[in-house]
Amino acid sequence: MENNQFSGPVSVLQENRLPEMALPVGYAALIDAYELQVPTPLTLSAIGKRHKVYTENGWRIYTPRHEPRATFEGHLVFALKYEGLDLAVLKRLFEAVSPADVEAIIRAKPTSAYIRRIWFLYEWLLERELDLPDAKSGTYADIVDRKQQWAVKGETFRRHRVRNNLPGTRSFCPLVWRTEKLERFVEAKLDEQARAVVGKISANILARTAAFLLLKDSKSSYAIEGEAPPHSRIQRWGKAIGEAGKHPLDQNEFLRLQRIVIGNERFIRLGFRDEGGFVGDHEQDTRIPLPDHISARHEDLPALVQGIIDFDQGYAEGINPVIAAAVLAFGFVYIHPFADGNGRLHRYLIHHVLTMRGFNPTGIVFPVSSAILERIDDYRRVLESYSERLLPFVEWEPTEKMNVRVLNDTSDFYKYFDATLHAEFLFECVQKTIEIDLPEEAAFLVRYDQFKSRVEALVEMPASTIDLLFNFLKQNGGQLSRRARNNEFAELTEGEVAQLEVIYQESIVR
Repeated sequence: MENNQFSGPVSVLQENRLPEMALPVGYAALIDAYELQVPTPLTLSAIGKRHKVYTENGWRIYTPRHEPRATFEGHLVFALKYEGLDLAVLKRLFEAVSPADVEAIIRAKPTSAYIRRIWFLYEWLLERELDLPDAKSGTYADIVDRKQQWAVKGETFRRHRVRNNLPGTRSFCPLVWRTEKLERFVEAKLDEQARAVVGKISANILARTAAFLLLKDSKSSYAIEGEAPPHSRIQRWGKAIGEAGKHPLDQNEFLRLQRIVIGNERFIRLGFRDEGGFVGDHEQDTRIPLPDHISARHEDLPALVQGIIDFDQGYAEGINPVIAAAVLAFGFVYIHPFADGNGRLHRYLIHHVLTMRGFNPTGIVFPVSSAILERIDDYRRVLESYSERLLPFVEWEPTEKMNVRVLNDTSDFYKYFDATLHAEFLFECVQKTIEIDLPEEAAFLVRYDQFKSRVEALVEMPASTIDLLFNFLKQNGGQLSRRARNNEFAELTEGEVAQLEVIYQESIVR
């Protein structure tokens, strides 16, 4: 199928500047030719003049020998061969072309693995069979190229002679690229490293370390949202995190978790949204919404939430636990099914997957929220890596309540997105908790016990007073302040104060 609308060499394509005058190919050419209203892939492809393949400013420039035929088939096969699967683009593309045109290319090359993959994807995404007999020959081909993107084992489809190894359903199937960074993380076997660290810690210290890390994660998760709730609420949420992975996900479980997170429902309507939602601010004078991210339409929530549940129950076990956790958690937060509590539940889902898959040692919760809080700017950039590309394709209007009402069909944008950057970021956070937070907290508790026993040998005082003494010394660089000497610790002699300061230095600072 020829298409005269395919561009020739350009320096700018739909506001995207190329690093040189080049010919857009693959998804870039198809999105432009068929005027697809869809978030563009993070990296687009073009054919340059030089015999060198390079990547720059969101473009991968190929050599003249890579140039495909300027047809629907040519550019689509190029995309599958070099750019992997972008299900949102593919679905909008298939909706834009005539079924007869797709049938024609399948009849012309019925044994081609790329064509049979296109055939399956057309019928799977559109839930519509083409007027074609079942394939009679051809080696079974994987729908997801395992060398490009992470996939599950999958099941065979005789009609197309393919293996559907997509890691999800039509209702929720984000994809992740096999980058060098992710390959290194997977090969590092961080779960085994964590168990090795835990194996060197005594049972008493390990129990206290686990309790501290759990509380640290709960506090950090609220802090990320700019909240400082009462300690009782932090503890309740910490208890829920400690039970992550023990209860299967379903709609009732999501509702239970939201009630724990919110606590008081006086001003927040609990339950799944029955109106639009967005993340952002309001214009100061008019109160018009200024969204940074627009949530999925409330009409689409039942299918999207079920898609997340199905992924958790049927597909998460097929891929690396950290990658699965990133897909599930970031998919949830983009959908934003609740009016409030989405961020904390999104981070809870990380713990849910890691625990369910046995990634973290028994009884240990990695303080992922703490690692995220320390890298809050990076976290926001990862969230915006998709939100910023999505926002221009969501048509909306303000409501009387100064919320947003989405006017176009956006459900595909939440079902299908590239979660590669999200998986890389989560791996970095998990690595920090294993290699730094866990051993450092355990080592600190050992030093604190030494400090406590030496203080008790010098001066008899209750455990709570020793804790207070420790905090005063910590806050003042190992020196007891004059205010503390004159008030809480007025009974201490100058000699005792000097010895306590030495104990602190030798036990804690070293």
